Order: sequence, then C-alpha cells, then structure tokens
Amino acid sequence: MKALRTHAVGGPDTLTLDEVEVPQPAKGQVLVDVKACAINFPDTLMIRDLYQFKPERPYAPGGEIAGVIEAVGEGVEGWQVGDRVLAGIGNGGLAEKVAVPAARMFAVPEGVPFEKAASLMMTYGTTIHGLKDRGHIKEGDVLLVLGAAGGVGLSAVELGKAYGARVIAAVSSEEKGEVARKAGADEVVVYPKGEMDKAASKELANAFKAACGPEGANIVYDVVGGQYSEPALRAIAWEGRFLVVGFPAGIARMPLNLTLLKSCDICGVFWGAFTAREPERFRAQVDELFGLLKAGRIDPLISETFPLERGGEAIARLENRQAVGKLVVTMGSGSV
Repeated sequence: MKALRTHAVGGPDTLTLDEVEVPQPAKGQVLVDVKACAINFPDTLMIRDLYQFKPERPYAPGGEIAGVIEAVGEGVEGWQVGDRVLAGIGNGGLAEKVAVPAARMFAVPEGVPFEKAASLMMTYGTTIHGLKDRGHIKEGDVLLVLGAAGGVGLSAVELGKAYGARVIAAVSSEEKGEVARKAGADEVVVYPKGEMDKAASKELANAFKAACGPEGANIVYDVVGGQYSEPALRAIAWEGRFLVVGFPAGIARMPLNLTLLKSCDICGVFWGAFTAREPERFRAQVDELFGLLKAGRIDPLISETFPLERGGEAIARLENRQAVGKLVVTMGSGSV
C-alpha cells in the first residue's frame, strides 16, 4: 500500500510517497480502508517538529480519517467488516490503510460522504467544545469569529448560528467575507493582512466594536492570534469570554488590564486534551454534530480535494493560510 510520510524535519515538500506493508490490526484495533483524510493545522506543525506531540519517524501525517473497516482485530466488539467509520488518530491518516483503536471510532451515518465525515470531528469538535463548554454560548449572544473563512472559523459561524447567536465574521479579504456570509454570518469585518501599527490596531478595534454593537461581543472565538487578538479583546462585552483556539499569526501579548476593565475571561480551548479527559462528553458532542449535519444546520465546506500523491500540496496551502474551508485528501473511491 502507499503512504505519504515524513522522514526528516521539514515542510510539506519533504514528504515522500512510500510503498509500505499493510498494517495488521492488533488486539482492540480494526484495519480501516481510508477513503478521506482531512488536513488540519496540527499537520503543518507536526512535520516541522513544532507541535506538542512528536511521533517517531517515519510516519504519515493526517489525524482525521473516514473509511470502511476492512478487518477486525481480536477483542473488538460492536464493529464489523464493511462498517463506515470516522476516527481521530493523531497521525497516520495519509495512507491507504491504517490500523485504528476501536475506541477512537465513530459510525458514519448512511448518506454522509466520507469527505464530509472526515471534515467534521476536529474543526466542529473543537468549536462545539469551545462554544458550549468554554464560551457558555446562549441564544442572543454576539459572537465575533477571527479567521472566519477557514475550517475552524466556518464551523464557529455555523454553530454560532445554530445556537442562536448573532455572528460577526472577521476575515482577511472580501472574497473570504462572502464565504462567511454564505455560511450564515450576520456581518463581516475585513482586517488588514500586513503589519499593523498602533493607529491601525485602534482602527480595527473600532471596526469590531461597530460591528458587534454597543454592548460588544459576548464571545470572541480567536483562531488567528498575533496582532489581531488585542483589537478583538477591546471589543468584548462586560463579562465576555475570549476563547483562545489557535495562533497561526503568532502568540498574542494581551494587555491584562482590559480583563479587569471588562470583567472578562480569557479561556483556552484545548480540544485534544478534552477528548482524552472526558471521552463520554466528547462522544455525545460528536453525536450532536452528526444530528446537526443531518438536519442541515451545519455543512462542512470542502473547497479542494487532493489525491494522496499531492497531499503535501494540501498541507502547504493550509500552512500558507491560503485555504478556505476544509482541504481533504481522498483515496480510492472517495465519497462512495
């Protein structure tokens, strides 16, 4: 079988398409014939050894897969050959087949394409945990989403609307703003791409305030970080919740006096740790996401798909912040 693997620290261009042996499912595992593997920001960090987890090389990146069970290992109950499944595996997904612990799998409902299923768990899973558990979202809240046209950002726009919030989408271009509007955003703020001086930062804060309204944002969902975080914090409401989700633009230095003046909270959203610490709540949230998907209230936007041999291009596009929605690598028959 083929696998796209990293052998040394480097960027997407260092990945090689290797011929490797088909793994055999160990006790408690199943062998999944992979149909789709979604690309996520941790994939860009992991191959450069910039992520908190550093797998032993060589390995295939890709932590979110959907496919069909091909073989069942000893001791596995409740699963059988032919079942359609989704799994979060950390790494190893950019391969034609992968051995997966049965405890990490979820059933993919009939009618849900593999590409959509593979795009659901990490982005929407992060967001449902962030908005509900950390942001305590409620109907009527004002939600400001930074990086609103990416995979995680769009999930926040859609889930925010599903939970009855008024959603302000912050994006880097008018084109991305239109994508956010189609996902349900009530208003759009376009922020500058270049380095901002103090005056530009204040101007952006004022734009956020104007869009959010006189009371400010009850929840700020920050997928971007860097120079954009402080202007968003300045637009937060009294007792608002600022959710730290990611920082591809850099780790922000926040003026903590603002938290006193607004009596607001800055909250971390570490979805991976949540799934390990509270597996039952995690499973309940995935079930809720599939319910919202089947009801048409969320719908992952897959802007591009790539064959396995071009998986490095997908990682590069995400790394360079060129992606809109989700990028997915497909193997075999894809969405069948």
